[in-house]
Order: sequence, then C-alpha cells, then structure tokens
Amino acid sequence: MNNIMQLYHGSENIVKKPEFGKGNFKNDYGRGFYCTQNIELAKEWACGNKKDGFVNEYILHIEGLKIIRLNSPQYNILNWLAVLTHHRSYWQKSSIAEREKKYLQDNFYPDLSDADIIIGYRADDSYYSFVQTFINNGMTLNTLAKTMYLGQLGEQVFIKSEKAFKVLEFIGADEVEADIYYSRKRERDQKARREYRLLQNMEETENELLMIDIVRGGIKNGDPRLYV
Repeated sequence: MNNIMQLYHGSENIVKKPEFGKGNFKNDYGRGFYCTQNIELAKEWACGNKKDGFVNEYILHIEGLKIIRLNSPQYNILNWLAVLTHHRSYWQKSSIAEREKKYLQDNFYPDLSDADIIIGYRADDSYYSFVQTFINNGMTLNTLAKTMYLGQLGEQVFIKSEKAFKVLEFIGADEVEADIYYSRKRERDQKARREYRLLQNMEETENELLMIDIVRGGIKNGDPRLYV
C-alpha cells in the first residue's frame, strides 16, 4: 500500500509550513489547508486573482490517518452539499433557501468529527452557482450530480486535523505565470458553463427531485429515491 500522497497547493505565496487552526471558516470545508493531487489545477488556483503565484508541493504521510472521501459510494451529493452550506455564507436567513439549508444540516451532514483528511469536490466559480441554482429549485438533484463533473474540476484534498498537519512535508515551490494559468482557469470555467447549458436543455424533470421535493417529501439520508 502506498502510504504517501503527493499534494499541490496553489497560492500567491510560498507556504513552507501550513499552520493548523488557520484559514477561513467560510471556505468549502472550513478552516484547514486545501490542496489537490493535480498540479495543473493547483497552478490555475495560484493565479485566481490574475496575479502570478506559486505551486507548492508536499508529501503527506497518510499511514494512520482517517480519510473521508465524500465522493465515494458511501456518501451522496447531498452529504457534500450539507458540508458546503454549513460553511459558505450565501444563504440568507428568513428565506426558503435558509430553510432548505437547515434541512440539509439536520438530515445529511456526515460525521466528520474524527476525520484527518477530507476529499471531495471544490465549489469553485461556476460550480458554486450550480449549487445555488439547485438550492433555489432551478435544477434537479440528478443534474446537480452531473454538473460536478463538468469542466473536469477534479477533487480537492482538505487537511483538517493537527495530526495530519504534523505529517505534511514541504518539498518545494515553483512560480506560476498568471498570463498562462488565469486564462486556463477561466477557460475551464467557461467550458463548464457551456456544458451545463447543454445538460440543462436535456434535463428530464418528471420524477426527478428538486430540493423542495426533498424537503416536502421528508427524504433523509439513505432514502432509495436519492439514487434513482
């Protein structure tokens, strides 16, 4: 078994020693350190503000760490969405969307309390707008699941626990040119939006679930209707 994971973190800075407990709670999975196993994606993320950046490379020693993969068959897209909506601040109080967000929290939030590493989707740019559309009943659950593969966004690796931070080893960093990689990031996002429009035109809404159907139907985690 391979006990190491090669990771990359795109940033405007060289990050030799990521610190446990730092970061923005309103990121996808809360405070922690966000990486990817795809170096090209990390380079795009490094230039997200149209500035040159750095791709930082690490080795994570994963033996003895608990890794939760939110994209595995054990979970469904609503488990990931419950985590995302817990941290992201788009949904306003006293709205239908806020009610639906609470329903997700109460019925689909997975137990992540003892996780060292979480692997799952990244709600970046257009992907975040897709989530908003679903929450506001403009997209079915089946279409939401399909949209997360558009543009080949890939997965992110979230380093959560102090134990995991202690076994993250910095290897080095290389400069990344925004002239190249910001354009690639934008092209990836535009491709996802084009593919989404095509997917939306093909969407079959009969017998498919909107978020409001999930709430009104009392659908909970494990319900077979989520996997039709």
